[in-house]
Amino acid sequence: MAVKIRLKRLGKIRSPHYRIVVMDARAKRDGRAIEEIGLYHPKNDPSVIQVDSERAQYWLGVGAQPTDAVIALFKRSGDWQAFSGDTSPSGIIPQPEKVDKVARFNAALAEADNEPATAAISRAKRKASEPEAEAAEAEA
Repeated sequence: MAVKIRLKRLGKIRSPHYRIVVMDARAKRDGRAIEEIGLYHPKNDPSVIQVDSERAQYWLGVGAQPTDAVIALFKRSGDWQAFSGDTSPSGIIPQPEKVDKVARFNAALAEADNEPATAAISRAKRKASEPEAEAAEAEA
């Protein structure tokens, strides 16, 4: 059986996401894969490339043929250099860390002397007037 390492397309019309898969060469592009060994999201900036290096080396070692696009991804991840002995440089640009929204809100709150200009959650006017009426009754 001829085995290929290729990309399986997922996602919406103008937002493609790919999985790096090992599958029979005669199977459909998005057909059933033998194994999924990585991810590729080209629309992110920088592109997300995640490859399970151990499984990629195994499949390359047993004779699976990668497509040109997968070879380019393997060169970026360094797996192709490890397999073929190539000395070209490799490297994937890391993804920026996600911003913690709660920490950013607390930092902005600290800059405002711990007194927010508005309430974080607004209540309906009817609900807001009821506690005032109860407070007035309690004082009387």
